[in-house]
Amino acid sequence: MKNHEPDKPWDLTRFPTIQPPAGSRPHADAGDATCFLGAEDRLRAPKLDEAVATIKNWFRAMSLNVLAFGTGCGAIELRPLATSRFDMSRFGITGAPTPRQSNVFIISGYLATKTLKRVIRCYEQMPNPKWVVALGSCTINGGMYWDSYNTIKVLDLYMPVDVYISGCMPRPEALIAGFSYLMDEIKAGRANGWHHYLENLDWYRENQKQVITDWDLPDYNW
Repeated sequence: MKNHEPDKPWDLTRFPTIQPPAGSRPHADAGDATCFLGAEDRLRAPKLDEAVATIKNWFRAMSLNVLAFGTGCGAIELRPLATSRFDMSRFGITGAPTPRQSNVFIISGYLATKTLKRVIRCYEQMPNPKWVVALGSCTINGGMYWDSYNTIKVLDLYMPVDVYISGCMPRPEALIAGFSYLMDEIKAGRANGWHHYLENLDWYRENQKQVITDWDLPDYNW
């Protein structure tokens, strides 16, 4: 069988030129070094201090050592996080036995005026940078103890709160979502409550001493 051969070479001028849609961006030449990103999208090397800060924040976000301060039913949902079903260690989250070894402070359950003093002492003993997670309705706004004369209703008047996890009580899935949000905020450099606490320590002290009548703490528990 004889192969078919055209009588003459292909005349490319017979095919109309395909025009790109209006407003579209033409591709760069294959030999252009910026053909992948585009000329105006070329990556710029970050400054040294910005690069170091980004790396530090990434490592901090992926290594959270949690100090859990549970005052009641609020601490129940923290236990399943360490089990094989939820496995918080896969996120780089571990428990810490003392404030000096932790960088995340989870406060769960209602806070009495007497308890607030201990919470402040634990928070100030934690090394910087550090972050606070308010877990559950009672911690955030007093919950069902709102009308109690001896319950703290607005926690962020006395210490900075970086993440609120609402619910009564929040499921372990909600806690994982809260930790994921905290990690994103740390990586982005927006979780700076600890720095705000140092800059506005006099304001926080004034609020704290209005509640704690037997104040005998040092100026700051470094």
